Amino acid sequence: MDREEQIDVIAAIFRCGQEMAQALRRVLIPQRVGAKQILAHQGEASHHCWLVVDGCVVAQTFGVDGQRQQLARHGPGEFFGAYPAPTTHRAEIEAMVETQLLQAEAQALAALVATDAQIGAGMARLLARQLDRALDRMATRSTYSAAGRVYSELLALADGRADIVPAPQITTLALSANTTRETASRAVAVLIRRGIVSREDGKIIIHSPRMLSDMIL
Repeated sequence: MDREEQIDVIAAIFRCGQEMAQALRRVLIPQRVGAKQILAHQGEASHHCWLVVDGCVVAQTFGVDGQRQQLARHGPGEFFGAYPAPTTHRAEIEAMVETQLLQAEAQALAALVATDAQIGAGMARLLARQLDRALDRMATRSTYSAAGRVYSELLALADGRADIVPAPQITTLALSANTTRETASRAVAVLIRRGIVSREDGKIIIHSPRMLSDMIL
């Protein structure tokens, strides 16, 4: 990511002008991680925060019995990590796909936010949007059936496109939908059998977004 592109990305995420984006650029460092790469381990000291530019990361915990539970998923424009001060990672952070990030030292970003009212307002807008998305995801988990959550997750991964590249692993899809692998597998099989989606060359093609949306119950 070159300098001009980085400034444009920051301006879009914070919905701010070029001058403010240039100030933020001093503490936000581009970072690219590969699919399945672990950014942080549960229980480690946490001194940094990140913004997702492209791709997706998940936060997941491991209980005493080794059971894995997904806590959150962060996509483009979302913020995660330590802020405003260093802390301890409550969960393991893993990139689901190749992901482009902006990384900042927590206290450096907090100091910049505290000294500039416009940057502070931009951070407040960013976190407010993210809270709204989190509430939407919580509502999905509490009101939809297990299969409905799988279908909702597929639409979210597609993000308005006709395909999902790469196709998510069934285990990952199940964790995102807060259900079992068997349930997620059956739900996807129903879609394939009805011709709503298909798997081709490592991707999922959505042939009828409307029919997929209608199955979210």
